Amino acid sequence: IRSVLQRSRAGGKMTAEEEKQILERLVSTLRLEDFRECTLVIEAAPEQLDLKRDVFKKLDALCAPEALLATNTSSFSVTAIAGATRQPERVVGMHFFNPPPLMALVEIIRGDRTSPATMEKAISLARQIGKTPVPAKDTPGFIVNRIARSFYNEALRILGDGQAEVPTIDRIMKEAGGFPMGPFELMDLIGIDINFAATQSIYQSSFYDSRFRPSPIQQRMVLAGNLGRKTGRGFYTYGEK
Repeated sequence: IRSVLQRSRAGGKMTAEEEKQILERLVSTLRLEDFRECTLVIEAAPEQLDLKRDVFKKLDALCAPEALLATNTSSFSVTAIAGATRQPERVVGMHFFNPPPLMALVEIIRGDRTSPATMEKAISLARQIGKTPVPAKDTPGFIVNRIARSFYNEALRILGDGQAEVPTIDRIMKEAGGFPMGPFELMDLIGIDINFAATQSIYQSSFYDSRFRPSPIQQRMVLAGNLGRKTGRGFYTYGEK
C-alpha cells in the first residue's frame, strides 16, 4: 500500500499530505476479534476453501447481524463459503483484480442465499470507492477468471510445446493483442501459486473439464518456490528477495 501511494505521489496524483492522511486511516491487526464492530469485512485469505469457511464462521459469530461479509475469492463458490455461516444471506462475493488500486472492475457475486439487499449494498459500496461493479453468477471462476484460463493455459501450452519462449509470447500478446501485460508477466504479478490454485479450483469445480486442466509447468514452479515477483523469481527474474 505504501509503495502504491508513493508512486501516486511521485506521479503527481496526490500530495504528501494526502498520502499521510490515507496511511493514518489504516489500522492493522492480527486478531479477528478486532473486526467485531466493522459494518463491512472483505476477506482476502489464500485460495483455500477450508480456510475461507473457517474465517467466515468466526466472522459470522463476531460481527453484528447487519454487517456485510464479502469474500474476494477468485474461483471458489460463494455459496460454499456462505454455508459456514448462520446468516448466508449477508455473504457476497466482491472479487477485485490485480493490481486493485489501478483496476476498476469488481465482480459482485450472488450466492444461492445472498439477499437482494446484500447485493445492492455491495454494488453501492463498490461505486462509492470508485470501482465498476459487475454482477456475476456463482459459477466456477465467475466471468473473468473463467475466460482468463484460456489466456494463461494456452500460453503455458505453447511454452510447453516449445513453440515460443516466454518473452516472445508476452510481446506478441501486448503488441498484437493489445493487452497491457502478457500472460507470464501477469502470472508473475498475481503470484504463480495463486494463479495455479485458481486454475485447480475451477478445474475441480467444473468436474475436471479438460479445458481448465492445470499446467505441470506451473505446478513445478510452485513446488520450487518460484512464485513470481514476490519471491524474486518466476517466469522472469526480479533480483534478490
